[in-house]
Amino acid sequence: MASRKTKKKEGGAKRAQRASSNVFSMFEQTQIQEFKEAFTLIDQNQDGFIDKEDLKDTYASLGKLNVKDNELEDMLKEATGPINFTMFLNLFGEKLHGTDPEDTILNAFKMFDPDAKGFVHKDELQTLLMTQADKFTSEEVKQMFQSSNIDAAGNLDYKSLCYIITHGEEQEE
Repeated sequence: MASRKTKKKEGGAKRAQRASSNVFSMFEQTQIQEFKEAFTLIDQNQDGFIDKEDLKDTYASLGKLNVKDNELEDMLKEATGPINFTMFLNLFGEKLHGTDPEDTILNAFKMFDPDAKGFVHKDELQTLLMTQADKFTSEEVKQMFQSSNIDAAGNLDYKSLCYIITHGEEQEE
């Protein structure tokens, strides 16, 4: 009987994996593949789990050698259990959970584009963002504009911005 209890404790990560397996539905297949590649790069010892040594080795490979153990432990504590690929996806899902689907964001921008040109003027958008609802700071607006396609006339391509918001990078054409 004692060995059975031990096996149950060891199986905790598997239970967490099954309970959160719907995390795969939160991402597109291409995103899952990119996360898998990132996971494989971080999992330096290739045991299927990211641990403190993996994080330390990853930082070292990026040239940062003075990472404190408590910083690495704090990162690992963000997970509710051992960080296998499903848990890794879960962590990203939680971080990105507040992001609306791309079509929802597009529809919000379309309200300010009655002629359906695919852009809004950056000055109009800045005024709206800084005066309505959850007001942006000028620094937040500046950051958004830095990752946006804005033409010489000051028009912001909101379709491109929606893609960046939901996928994290500009769409390749």
